[in-house]
Amino acid sequence: MKPISWKTIAASTLAIGVLGAIVPAQSQTRVDFTVAEYSSNTGPYFEQVAAAFEKENPDIDIKIQVVPWDTLLQRLTSDIAGGTTPDISIIGTRWLLDFASQGVAESLDAHLTPEFKSTFIDTFMAPSVVDGKIMGLPVAASARAMMINTDLFEKAGATPPTNWDEFYDAAKKLSALPDTFGFGLQGKEIETDAYYYYSLWTHGGDILKADGTSGLDSPEALKAAVLYKTMIDERLTQPSPTNYNREEVFNLFKQGKVGMVFTFPMLIPQIKAEAPNLHYKIMPFPEGKAKATYGVTDTLMMFANSDVKDAAWKFIEFAYKDEWRTKFDHGEGFLPVTKNVAAEEFYKTDPDISGFAAGLPYAKFAPTIANWEEIADITVRTMQQIYLGQQAPEAALQAAAAQINTIRSK
Repeated sequence: MKPISWKTIAASTLAIGVLGAIVPAQSQTRVDFTVAEYSSNTGPYFEQVAAAFEKENPDIDIKIQVVPWDTLLQRLTSDIAGGTTPDISIIGTRWLLDFASQGVAESLDAHLTPEFKSTFIDTFMAPSVVDGKIMGLPVAASARAMMINTDLFEKAGATPPTNWDEFYDAAKKLSALPDTFGFGLQGKEIETDAYYYYSLWTHGGDILKADGTSGLDSPEALKAAVLYKTMIDERLTQPSPTNYNREEVFNLFKQGKVGMVFTFPMLIPQIKAEAPNLHYKIMPFPEGKAKATYGVTDTLMMFANSDVKDAAWKFIEFAYKDEWRTKFDHGEGFLPVTKNVAAEEFYKTDPDISGFAAGLPYAKFAPTIANWEEIADITVRTMQQIYLGQQAPEAALQAAAAQINTIRSK
């Protein structure tokens, strides 16, 4: 053993006398949290929540990683395969059934107290229940609606549409304006299928028939697809919709180049920040045989292989406090998933958010079925083939329905 000199002892004694007793560094529990990026506000918001939590809980370190929605499923799938999953993550609720069946998702029943569970709106909690177990918590919710540029409508002499015939007529008048497209049609990346479902549902069709087979080979599905293809061919949409994802379509609207888009509440804060002089109106989707909107939830999921579940849950409860949920829902433009936030006067009186909330009584959700992402991808590719003129609508939809039925063993 190397001897310690009197100088070392003296220096140590002096340090203790000046600074007080030496306190060993406090060990921290690290919680990895993968966050889906809704907007440029998402990352800073969750970093703020994490910082406030860490101030109260210095023994826990929350590591935030923000991932774009378009690559989130691929990223999580790679993490699962590599055994490097985060402890908690925001996911699309439609992925939850597959994650639960694979044993990847942790049941939250043992963590949820009756008091905490009661804070959630039952409608938005229901999609996270798999085989009677709560496998996640609703973290974001929205309903979809149509948004129109009222200045362009006035210039074109068009009437805000309530049905598909009026929608088509309005698109023709709007497209006659210089540098204006009547309808912003999404044709690329995530939710390209949802843009089709809006038309499918309101024409009276459905994703699945009552017997569980695909609804894409129905007359209503064909009518919905032919409408979009006709509008593309007649140049009533922006050129080449398959080059536009939803953010790019929204950008056209914010730039005042599109008369009508189908959208969700989170576009509102973007318009107020980026295009404050844009005049718009929130309206229901055009009706055919039915009224419909798309109800969507995203889920906060805990991974079953996390070894810091207690610390992760402590952070989850903190993040669902009213003050944080209010800031998140208002900042991103979401409908509230908790009862206290939903009771705020804002959600009753604000004309924008109430326009989206009005559709909740007749909202449709994506079916909670196995292999949903594969089925949705088939729909996306089918619509792209139709939009590009690579296949006739009827043949394309019949082939897609056959593929989906094979996947579902129907």
